[in-house]
Amino acid sequence: MFLVTFPGQGHVNPLLRLGKLLASKGNALVTFSACKAIGKKMKKAGANVSSDPTPVGNGGGMIRFDFFDDGCDEDNDDERNDLDAYLPKLEAHGKRELTKIINNHADNGRPVSCLINNPFVPWVSDLAKDLDIPCAMLWVQSCFCFTSYYYYHNALVPFPSEEQPEIDVQLPHMPLLKWDEVPSFLHPTTPYAFLRRAILGQFKKLSNNFCVLMESFEELENDLIKYMSQIYPIRAVGPLFKSSISETSSNISGDLKKPDDCLEWLNSKKPSSVVYISFGSVVTLSQEQVNEMAYGVLNSGVSFLWVMRTGATSSGESGKLPEGFLEEAGVRGMVVQWSPQEQVLAHPAVACFVSHCGWNSTMEALSSGVPVVAFPQWGDQVTDAKYLVDEWKVGIRMCRGEAENRVIGRKEVEECLREATSGVKAASMKANALKWKKAAEEAVVEGGTSDRNIKEFVDDVRKMSIKKTKKALEEVVLNGGVSNKVVEEAVAEGGASKKSAE
Repeated sequence: MFLVTFPGQGHVNPLLRLGKLLASKGNALVTFSACKAIGKKMKKAGANVSSDPTPVGNGGGMIRFDFFDDGCDEDNDDERNDLDAYLPKLEAHGKRELTKIINNHADNGRPVSCLINNPFVPWVSDLAKDLDIPCAMLWVQSCFCFTSYYYYHNALVPFPSEEQPEIDVQLPHMPLLKWDEVPSFLHPTTPYAFLRRAILGQFKKLSNNFCVLMESFEELENDLIKYMSQIYPIRAVGPLFKSSISETSSNISGDLKKPDDCLEWLNSKKPSSVVYISFGSVVTLSQEQVNEMAYGVLNSGVSFLWVMRTGATSSGESGKLPEGFLEEAGVRGMVVQWSPQEQVLAHPAVACFVSHCGWNSTMEALSSGVPVVAFPQWGDQVTDAKYLVDEWKVGIRMCRGEAENRVIGRKEVEECLREATSGVKAASMKANALKWKKAAEEAVVEGGTSDRNIKEFVDDVRKMSIKKTKKALEEVVLNGGVSNKVVEEAVAEGGASKKSAE
């Protein structure tokens, strides 16, 4: 199986987790592919990203890496941050380079049995069609966001428009979404229209895929997943970070930055005493908002671990912590540039998570039993926050996103942190979070819903590979190349051999 990712932290991590899971469950060779700049960052962060197959799990599965030229300088992220210009370039170079790589694998006795991509690179499904390879997509958001995009793309219900910018949206098996809870890329005024085009490009090509793998689990979105599965084949396989942890592949990481050491500091803190603050790899906050957040944190009196990125992203560059902030915080605060988030959220010292509510962070919080203080900005984050607060009852809302168009003041920040850590809702939010943690763990264990879905997917790919091999060999027979007995023997061995086919 051959996996192709969009070059963003929030896309690399879940697809790599899926790759490790497929290799371990399917006794298969999996190739993970991204642009060369991503490979360089992964290596710099200390990940084992060898082009040679590396064992994953205990079942004989292997994973390898193959990076391609995207037409940009490997060290120039400015080009990649301009997504409006970069996405067409990535498609043009990616199609050409990946065709060479995939054909080379076939020439060397390792034909690709399935191509898998994630959002923002929908052209991979076109490539699969051209090369006559089965294709699937890993949807790295929720099923409720998938449903929103599906209904928008097919114009099945009214969405906010220039004429009616603030209408609410009702979709099947979903709560009513207020206008500012609809994924913001679907708003006519979104400054990220190019991302809407990229995501909807995937829905235009849904028929190219035989399956959508979803980074969710059935227990979390049960009725909706069942409903949408009647429209399109969906298999919930998450939470992937819970599934893919194994000692044999722990050094195969998707982090694009080396995490700072903060676990020893957490070890020094009392249980449920630390507020973890992180807004992901893309969201940026204005200097005024950073200042208000910082003083709100100080005034709340809580201990905190704050992830403050440096450098620009596709949405700009964040403000900096006010001068003297760290000195005033003293031993009750720690600031890092990047954290080992899975380990941080699993740490008993962490009381709650101030999050932008991206789906990766949402899944990791839910699956770790950690309540959330919702600080969404745009995209699916505003819809994720709606579910965290109103549906799953594991969070409180600090803001409603960019549509709110205001700075959240330090007093509001202070009050939210106090409420999440010691307020009247704190105990019930923690209890609900632990309930979802248990459900997530049950989904990924042997025989769980996500575990079964992964195994069924692997079986489907294997059956398609056998069928394709049989058809090819039968064509050779018709042309007088080999006997029917040779065809039967090849098919009995699993078509293209498990050990050689991807």
